[in-house]
Amino acid sequence: MELYFSPVHFIAVPLFAAFLLPLLGRISQKLVPIVPGIVLLYLSVVALTLFPHAYEAPIVEIIAGWRPPFGITLIFGPLAAFLVTMITLIGFVVWIYSYRFIIRQPLEKYYMLFMLLIAGSTGIILTGDIFNLFVFLEITAIAAYALTAFLRDHNGAEAAFKYLLIGSFTSAFVLLAIIILYANVGTLNMADIAMRMSDVPVKIKLTIMILFIVGLGIEAELFPLNGWAPDAYSQAPSPIGALFAGIVVKAAVYALMRVLFTLFDLSISSNFLIVMGTITLLIAEMSAMRQQQIKRMLAFSSIGQMGLVLVAFGLGTKEGIAAALFLMFSHAVIKSMLFFSAGYLVFFSGHKNIVDLEGMGREKPWTGFFFSLGALAIIGLPPFSGFWGKFYLLISAANSDHMLLIVLILFSAVIEAVYYLRVVGRLYFKKLHDIEVRKTPFTGLLAMGILAFVTLTIGIYPDFIHELVLPAANELLDKAAYLQYAMMGQ
Repeated sequence: MELYFSPVHFIAVPLFAAFLLPLLGRISQKLVPIVPGIVLLYLSVVALTLFPHAYEAPIVEIIAGWRPPFGITLIFGPLAAFLVTMITLIGFVVWIYSYRFIIRQPLEKYYMLFMLLIAGSTGIILTGDIFNLFVFLEITAIAAYALTAFLRDHNGAEAAFKYLLIGSFTSAFVLLAIIILYANVGTLNMADIAMRMSDVPVKIKLTIMILFIVGLGIEAELFPLNGWAPDAYSQAPSPIGALFAGIVVKAAVYALMRVLFTLFDLSISSNFLIVMGTITLLIAEMSAMRQQQIKRMLAFSSIGQMGLVLVAFGLGTKEGIAAALFLMFSHAVIKSMLFFSAGYLVFFSGHKNIVDLEGMGREKPWTGFFFSLGALAIIGLPPFSGFWGKFYLLISAANSDHMLLIVLILFSAVIEAVYYLRVVGRLYFKKLHDIEVRKTPFTGLLAMGILAFVTLTIGIYPDFIHELVLPAANELLDKAAYLQYAMMGQ
C-alpha cells in the first residue's frame, strides 16, 4: 500500500523548522510564533493519517536504502503510533497556550528549542537503532536544559544547571551501556541486538541493563534519580512544565521500556520496576503534600504518576501495560491542563506560593475551574480519564495477586486527594488577596478547554483509548513479531 506520508516527517520537519526559525526571526518577528503551530498541525495530520495503517501493519522506513541491520530504520507500529500521535497533539495544544503566554524575547529561541524537543522526543520513539536513540535523547535533553533557563533569572539558571549536571549522568551511563553492548554483539540495530543477546555473558548483560536503567531512569523520573525534576518544573515557564510532563518524560519512559522489553528478559526487571515504581510513587506523593509552591507540588505529583506508570509496566501483563499506556495518556492531558491553569494563577497573583492563590477561584472562574477539574481528574475521580487509568491498574494488580500493591496505590491516592483538595479549597473558600485581576487570554482558555474536553470525553468513553492501547501493549510484549518486522522479515 502506497502512503503519501512517511514517519521521517516527524523528525525532519520540526528539525528543519528549528533551523529555519532564527533566519525567519530576522525577516519578521510576527511569523516566528506562527510557523511552529503550522508544523505541529501538519505533524498531527500526518500522525492521524498514518495511525490506522500502523495498526493494520507496522510501517518500517529504511533510511538511505541501507537495509537492517546495517542501516537505520524508523518503526511506526501501534505503540509508536499511539505515543507519537499523543506527543504531536499535546505539542499543538502547548503551542496554542504558548502563543500569548510566551511574549519574552527572543521568541525564535523558545520556538526553536520547542521544535528540537518535538523532533528529539518523536525520534526516541521511532528509531530502531540504539545509538540513534542516544542521539535523540541528547537532542531532547539539550533543548530541555535550555528551555528550563529560558527566563534567564537566577532560579531558572540554577535549575537548568542542576538538570544539566544530573542529565549528564544519563548521557554517560547510556553511552557506556551502548559501548559495552556493541563490543559484545557488534551491531547497533535493536532487533539484531535482541537476537544476539543470548551470546552475551550473564554478568555483562546485567551490567548493561543496570547502566540503561540508571541512565534512562534519570529522565523517566525514577527514584532516587529524579532530583532535577522539582526545580526544572517549577522554575521553567508553565508551557515548558507541560512539555516536560506531557512529552519529555513519556519519551524517556518509552525508551526504558523498549530497552527492557526488547533487549532483555522482562522477568529479571519486573519486580525491580514494581518496587522502584512504588517507592517513587509514595515518596513523591508525600513530598508533594509538604510543598508550599504550587508548581513544585505539581512537579512531585508528576513524579508520583510516573511511579504509577512504572508499576503498571512492571506487572508485565498485557492488561498491566495497557493500563500504563492509558495512565501515560491521561497524565499527559491532565497534567498539561494543571500546569496551564497554575501558570495563569501564578502570573495573576504574582506569587508561586499556594497561600497567595487564596480566593482566586472566585475571581478567575474559568482558570480556577480548569485547575479544579484537573485536580479531580488526576486524583482519579469519575467521570474523568484519570479514574480509568487507575482502575485498569488496580484490576491488573488484582489479577496478578499483588494485594499489598493495591493497598499502597490506594494509600497514595488518599495523599494525592488531600493536597489537591487543599489547593482547591483555598481557591474557593478563602478571602482574595489584594491583587490586580486581569483577563485570561483566549488562547489560554482554548488550550485548557481542549484538554478539559478530552479528559471528560475519555472519562465517559474510556473504550476509545483502551481499544487503542491494547494492540500497543501487545506490540511491546510480542518480541518475536517486533524482531520480524523490524528486520523487514514481515
